[in-house]
Amino acid sequence: MTRSFDTTAKAKAAGAAGVCPTHRILSARSTTVSRAPHGIRMLARMLTLAAGMLAGTALLGAMSGCTLGLPAAVANIRYDLGPANPPAYSGTLPTLRLFDVRAPHALDTDDILYRMGYADPRQTAAYANSHWVMRPSELLTERVRSALAAHGAVLGGGEAVNAPLLTIDLEQFEQVFDSAQQSHGALTARVTLTDEGKVIAQRTFVARAPASMPDAAGGVHALAAASDDFVAQLVAWLGVRASMAAQ
Repeated sequence: MTRSFDTTAKAKAAGAAGVCPTHRILSARSTTVSRAPHGIRMLARMLTLAAGMLAGTALLGAMSGCTLGLPAAVANIRYDLGPANPPAYSGTLPTLRLFDVRAPHALDTDDILYRMGYADPRQTAAYANSHWVMRPSELLTERVRSALAAHGAVLGGGEAVNAPLLTIDLEQFEQVFDSAQQSHGALTARVTLTDEGKVIAQRTFVARAPASMPDAAGGVHALAAASDDFVAQLVAWLGVRASMAAQ
C-alpha cells in the first residue's frame, strides 16, 4: 500500500491538524449585535458583510500559495543524485556491456519513497511535494555507466560484441525511518555478470547511508551517498574479478 504525504517540520508546524495556516482567518468572527435599534443592526450587518468580503479576498490570495503548509514556490521540488563521488579503485576494467538498471513496478516512478520502519515496516509512502527528476533506475544507470567508463570501455547491452554482460536489478531504493527523527537511505541491488549466455558471477549489494534530516531533502542526500557506496562496491568487485581472470 502506498500513500502520499509530506513529513517536513514546516508542514507539521504550519499545518496543525492538517489545515493550511491561512485557514485560521476563518476563525475570526464578528461579534453579533443584539438588542440594538433596527437602523444600527442593519448598519452593523452591512459592515460585517463588507469585512467578510475583504477577509475572503485575503484568504483566497493566501491559500493560492499554500499546499499542506508549504509555499507554492516549493510545492514540487525535483531532485537528482548530485555530483558523483568517484570510487577509490584506480585499476582498469575489461570492456563490459551494460543494460539499463531494471527495477520493480514500485520503483518505476519518480516518487521519493520512505518507510516508517519503527511503526509499520511493511508499508511505504511517497513524499507529495518532492520527486526525482527521473526514475531511480535511470539515475543509477547514469551513475554506474559514468563510473565504469572511467576504468574501461562500456558498451550498450545489446551490442553484438564478445564482451561480458552486466545486468543490475534494483530491489530497494528508499528512505527508512528508524524513529520519528532518525532515518537512512537504503539501496539494495542484485548484479549479474554473464559471458556468452552463461552466468559467471552474481552478487547482491547492500548500501546504507544516514540521513541528516527527517524529510525529503535528507532522504535524497542519504540515497545519493548510498548510491555512491553501491557504485564503489560494484567497481571494486569487478576489479577483483578482472584480476582473478588475468591470472
